[in-house]
Amino acid sequence: MLRFCSLWLLIVMACLVGSAVGVELPAQRGWRHLRTKAYLPPDFDQDVFDNLWQSWPTEERQRAAAATPAERRRQTLTRYGLMEAPSSDDKGPGLGYVADGQGGWVMNCLACHGGQVAGQVIPGLGNSHFALHSLTEDVRFTKLKQFKKPGHLDLAALTMPLGTTHGTTNSVIFGLALGNLRRPDMSIDRSRPEPKLDHHDMDAPPFWNVKFKQSLYADGFAPKNPRVLMQFLLLPSNGPDRLREWEADFADILAWIESLEAPVYPFDIDRANAVLGQSVFEEHCSACHGTYGTKPLYQQQVVSIDVVKTDRVRLDALSLEHRQWMKDGWMSREGLDAVELRPQGYVAPPLFGIWASAPYFHNGSVPTLWHVLHPSERPQVWKRSVNGYDQKRVGLEVEVFRELPATQESAYSRRQHFDTRSRGKSAGGHDFPNELTETEKRQVLEYLKTL
Repeated sequence: MLRFCSLWLLIVMACLVGSAVGVELPAQRGWRHLRTKAYLPPDFDQDVFDNLWQSWPTEERQRAAAATPAERRRQTLTRYGLMEAPSSDDKGPGLGYVADGQGGWVMNCLACHGGQVAGQVIPGLGNSHFALHSLTEDVRFTKLKQFKKPGHLDLAALTMPLGTTHGTTNSVIFGLALGNLRRPDMSIDRSRPEPKLDHHDMDAPPFWNVKFKQSLYADGFAPKNPRVLMQFLLLPSNGPDRLREWEADFADILAWIESLEAPVYPFDIDRANAVLGQSVFEEHCSACHGTYGTKPLYQQQVVSIDVVKTDRVRLDALSLEHRQWMKDGWMSREGLDAVELRPQGYVAPPLFGIWASAPYFHNGSVPTLWHVLHPSERPQVWKRSVNGYDQKRVGLEVEVFRELPATQESAYSRRQHFDTRSRGKSAGGHDFPNELTETEKRQVLEYLKTL
């Protein structure tokens, strides 16, 4: 618990130190921007949030009706995978949203990148709880009851999935659809033909590894610069001048992202096995994922899809035309920042804090590190507990199924289950651990806890 709390303490102390000397560092400004500035229209207002419970199934609705306002708020946050913001006093927007000054909740990066593990909130951790599509459906229903105008997400969810499993989102297609509204100079062009949209879900990676990477995204095609971080702001209401005005803010936000450190594993570690596991890891895994310890070395590389053999839908989802649009335009500073037009596979990511960032693979299909190390044992269908952490297998606490349960009563309950047979959700590939003995796998598992 103390180790988790120290993350918040470090952020607070850094702000206090900056204030004491009268200088606010870029990373401190970036954190402030994320907590105070609204870059998009509001998704809903406080009154809508306070009444979402009225759209729930009967049993949950009855519990919410009998709860105090504070208890009902916690129930609502939990149901949609939202985190309580620091110093919120149980009021106002949760982490991942900011107030617009008129009661509105405006989403930002931390909705997907402000998650929790073992019940503890960690800024920069991928939010593996986020139920974006379920939240948006209930928001739209509540707005209709209150005779309020639907927002951009309410309308988008009518024509595209925002996420078919809780904890993952259709983020790649969001960026593709929004980018299609823009010329390379960011001026708006609604006449561009609609691109092919190959909907698929992605797991949000942890921010603390960004500083070790040369480029962004699972295939490494995009430059690591502030402009690429802004692609989800490309609603027509944000014109080119506004984007250019905000670029300095996102340079600060990138500085905050790159200031983050991975959290320390808070449970017991078998140190003897971890030492042995380091040798096994360095012999079998470090060529792709780097080395760690006192002098870590990570050199980003893309592993061919024919070698790694994980789900390739993400690799194929972005067209050459879209990649060329980024290379030619403002996002890459008109090509000054490198854009890979024809990536051949996926980046082997750095593994700092790997114990905290379950589920695994770019699509979030593998619930624990034990399952990563045992390819033939990966579950076909699984459902996570709310906040449980599996210390033995290192990752999500899950219930495993051979088939989707026939008793599901709603779209919400279906989205609680991860079905690896669905398009883009395969848990296959990355079979390299098959080279290891069972003893070596146990040793590597202990070692991964130390990273």
